[in-house]
Amino acid sequence: MNKPQQAPYGAWVSPITSDFIVSQTIRLGGIQLDGKDIYWLEGRPTEGGRSVIVRQTPDGGITDVLPQPFNARTRVHEYGGASYLVYEGIVYFSNFSDQRLYRVEPGDAPTPLTAGGQLRYADAIVDDARHRLLCVYEAHTAQGKEPVNGLAAIDLTCGSLRVLARDHDFYAAPRLNPAGDRLAWLTWDHPRMPWDGTELWVADILPDGSLDAPQRVAGGPTESICQPEWSPTGELYFASDRSGWWNLYRQRDEQIVPMLEREAEFGAPQWSLGTRRYLFAGATEIICVYTEGGMDHLARLDTETGALTPIPTPYVSITPYALHEGQLFFHGAGHKAPSLLAQLDLETGAVTVLRRSARLVLDPAYFSEPEAIEFPTTGGATAYGFFYPPQNPDFVAPEGTLPPLLVISHGGPTAAAESALSLRTQYWTSRGFAVLDVNYGGSTGYGRAYRERLKGQWGIVDVDDCINGARYLVAQGRVDGDRLAIRGGSAGGYTTLAALTQHDFFHVGASYYGVGDLEALARFTHKFESRYLDGLIGPYPARRDLYVARSPKNAVARLSCPVIFFQGSEDPVVPPDQSRAMFKALREKGLPVAYLEFEGEAHGFRRAENIKRSLEAELYFYGKIFGFEPADEIEPVKIENL
Repeated sequence: MNKPQQAPYGAWVSPITSDFIVSQTIRLGGIQLDGKDIYWLEGRPTEGGRSVIVRQTPDGGITDVLPQPFNARTRVHEYGGASYLVYEGIVYFSNFSDQRLYRVEPGDAPTPLTAGGQLRYADAIVDDARHRLLCVYEAHTAQGKEPVNGLAAIDLTCGSLRVLARDHDFYAAPRLNPAGDRLAWLTWDHPRMPWDGTELWVADILPDGSLDAPQRVAGGPTESICQPEWSPTGELYFASDRSGWWNLYRQRDEQIVPMLEREAEFGAPQWSLGTRRYLFAGATEIICVYTEGGMDHLARLDTETGALTPIPTPYVSITPYALHEGQLFFHGAGHKAPSLLAQLDLETGAVTVLRRSARLVLDPAYFSEPEAIEFPTTGGATAYGFFYPPQNPDFVAPEGTLPPLLVISHGGPTAAAESALSLRTQYWTSRGFAVLDVNYGGSTGYGRAYRERLKGQWGIVDVDDCINGARYLVAQGRVDGDRLAIRGGSAGGYTTLAALTQHDFFHVGASYYGVGDLEALARFTHKFESRYLDGLIGPYPARRDLYVARSPKNAVARLSCPVIFFQGSEDPVVPPDQSRAMFKALREKGLPVAYLEFEGEAHGFRRAENIKRSLEAELYFYGKIFGFEPADEIEPVKIENL
């Protein structure tokens, strides 16, 4: 083994290049089974970010079900999810460009099932007895008004739509019982988000296909319910956080009975539709995933005794999709293993890989091992995060120097940082950065009370936790206190900008489609999040004072460090005007600032060339501010006032 070269932190040569990330990696998910065929979704940056349905036959052959330019992605709730299903050899999917439902049989071209217009569809299931799909729909038909959401039936012969329910603002998870005569689903209403309070409803299905006298089974304004499922014997199960943690329950003899009580999360925030955390392995056994200590664990749950038996795996992020004859089909990722789709034999523990997200395998020696940390924060509270030290076997830094720290404020903000391998995080650590991925107050995975630390405190608690996490590492002597950066996307971009405008602590920031104007977000964002800020900040316009006080665009005078902005031109969640206004204000103030807007991108970048450009531009920007020369060949970025 060659002796490591000496080079400054940030200037190390890494095999984890932007080209590798965009050309050799794909997004994976959405496994479905149909007979002996296995289907899944692949998100391909090199194909404009389109989501492709893929089929594997019993002989191991893998083919694309969707030809160019079809893209299996729905915009229901804007964040989508559950965009396709397979039934008896036929694939039904929502196509991104026109949001119509299509049907396709392997080898044939897709044909439209529904008419064009202003309707969107997601989370569909087959009602075989009535030859129809049951799904969530979203109608964008009234100019200047919120779209209408509901449950609908789509006739599989002619594609006609029949509305089954639309009395609530939002719907999710329609689920038929095994007999096909009862339907369960979730609803919630403004101003609540699905992790605040949802309701679980059940109705009988009448001979004409309509729903008879729906009854609320559980849930309410302060109880979040997710993933209703019917057991093989026809009992209704679901996850509820009524205990303060998302635990599993069932309805038996008109009573709600807990399966077990544990300070762990068996549910997850419903940002997208179709989220799954458990599957039935039989009448009395569930295979489930729960989050504890910020990491996922796989287990068997005996529904009669409540006994929870761990199933050892090397994965810290697990999504179970399907279960058949003792074979679990799942998405998994480890600390040093790129994410994959795989098949786990529950009896032998043998794992068969179906697809890896990285087409080429990198030496794990270049991967930084995450360290789960807890640190003190404001008000005597404790916050959490994952710390990644610099790691590259080919390089060492000059003696006596410490690495720059890149603090990541995750999006959501009701979401969480995971410790599963992220090549984008390793992009930084393999070049000599230390990274702190913060699970600030408001993050999921630590119970409802921790999630609600952010109630009315967005822009305060999250900012304090990011700063205190960095202070903790500086005090330990693990990072350079004079080279502290913060970055984030979407809500994480807001936390980044709020930290930079409210405190003189970080030395540079990077905002990816971050919120600069809270009033604009409250007034113009899409329906799903249009009342989100009521809980995070306060009702608008009644508490307009808080929106004004916490908007970064109104505090540019207090900002005293360089910032680089990245923005999609077609972003419906955070319109580009917000980033443009912040850039203009900083430019006029005379601070070093850069702005990159990507044509055609929405909320989150999917195209290979834009992911590559943004990563490299951010590194280039830090190099100019922190005084190191990146080893990568990077197209220069125009930096104002440098």
